[in-house]
Amino acid sequence: MARKSRQNASNRVTLTPQAVVEGALALADAEGLEAVTIRRLAKELGVTPMALYWHFRSKDELLEGMAARIFEEVDLSVDASATWQAQLRALLGSMVGVLRAHPSTAILLSTRTASSEGSLRATEVALDILGRGGFSPTEATQIARHALSTVTNLVSGEPGVVAWEESGERIDVRRRARLFLESLPPERYPRLVEAAAPLSEGVAPETYFAFGLDLLLAGIEAMAARTR
Repeated sequence: MARKSRQNASNRVTLTPQAVVEGALALADAEGLEAVTIRRLAKELGVTPMALYWHFRSKDELLEGMAARIFEEVDLSVDASATWQAQLRALLGSMVGVLRAHPSTAILLSTRTASSEGSLRATEVALDILGRGGFSPTEATQIARHALSTVTNLVSGEPGVVAWEESGERIDVRRRARLFLESLPPERYPRLVEAAAPLSEGVAPETYFAFGLDLLLAGIEAMAARTR
């Protein structure tokens, strides 16, 4: 019992908030965000739950730390010679890349408070780019909010059309879906019938995310043109 007490005391000294957050992200990446509990994480790190509470007073506080850690990975460098559109594309593209590395925790970025240094800097950069694009502070804020929500949902939505890997079973599912759509009454569903192939085909991840980003940016650029 004395040895166990000494070990727990040692864990409190050596375990850092950074190590706890990294462990939580690794667990979420492997098994999903729902797997991240104080008890489960403590087991994975080989410590007692109380050792984690030494650094994070609640699971909610831990989730805040995870969101802050993800923001730190976003590349906030701005090419001063590029247009504001290109700068915004680079920023959002970096965010998509970071979130794709942590898809199960992507939703945290749009549901947690933006109080960490990383999130504050990311918001500052985004608002500055949009401001130079001609948007007022109110417009830039709305666009930044919707852009973050769109990007996180783009990654965390996990649509079935994205072909992460095409197994024989998955190919058969797509084939049956196409046959079903093609069998619909054309007089009632003419557009569904003609789009049977693309609706049932898989989309390569790079193509899917690039198109989603293009769609978002096209909307923002159209708003800028309308504002001017």
